[in-house]
Amino acid sequence: MRDKHTKIIYYENELEEEFSQAVINPKRIDGSYKYLGGPLRPFLRGVLYHVIAKPLAYIFLKLKYGHRIINRQCLREAKDSGCFVYGNHTNAMADALIPSMLTHPKGAYVIVHPSNVSMPVLGKLTPALGALPLPDDKVASRNFTFSLDKLMRRKNCIAIYPEAHIWPYYTGIRSYKDASFRYPVKYQVPVYAFTNTYQRRKFRKTPRIVTYVDGPFYPNSSLSIKEQRMKLHQQVIQSMRKYCKKSNMELIKYVKRED
Repeated sequence: MRDKHTKIIYYENELEEEFSQAVINPKRIDGSYKYLGGPLRPFLRGVLYHVIAKPLAYIFLKLKYGHRIINRQCLREAKDSGCFVYGNHTNAMADALIPSMLTHPKGAYVIVHPSNVSMPVLGKLTPALGALPLPDDKVASRNFTFSLDKLMRRKNCIAIYPEAHIWPYYTGIRSYKDASFRYPVKYQVPVYAFTNTYQRRKFRKTPRIVTYVDGPFYPNSSLSIKEQRMKLHQQVIQSMRKYCKKSNMELIKYVKRED
């Protein structure tokens, strides 16, 4: 899979290190942050997200990466409920767009780092596009939870990148914590895994992104909350590690630095 042009990046901590090239000073998400906006937000989202952003996202992913989705039909089982979809975090631009392709015709919301709503211009638009930044204080945490409650009542789909940090073009799956699986346990809604893989194209240096979708995985209410969370985490990470083997092009090789 690796060739002589593969770039090598050395890392020490796969849970904490970030290799995105973007340099953004994240703003503090406090109690004043309005997660779902004011009365005009639904109209703005309808126009900006469904009419403008989604078609442009589809065109960009097709032209740049020849994007394909395998087994998207399994998400139909969540048509009458909300759901959470978990993916590997390997591409700053594509990762922002792919959840909308997965959950179509439903819209997708994405739980993100505050830096995603802190950019000078785009940061003003990303909330209407579905960005839900993680809170920084207790009041914001309550508002964040209230927003998730509302979105689940509306049967929305919410995407999470549990690896948290971007490792561009990484073809493996990093270890990650099970904390984010508390959400589907709380709402007792289905969970899906999606794995973005990088595959060679005959006449393009840019790899094709092929996204494999797996699920649904359901919380087991006969178990304790902790056990439900752990089981969902295990099912999702096992699925990702199975499908990441479909990658056959390695633009960047990540090597653990030895002490």
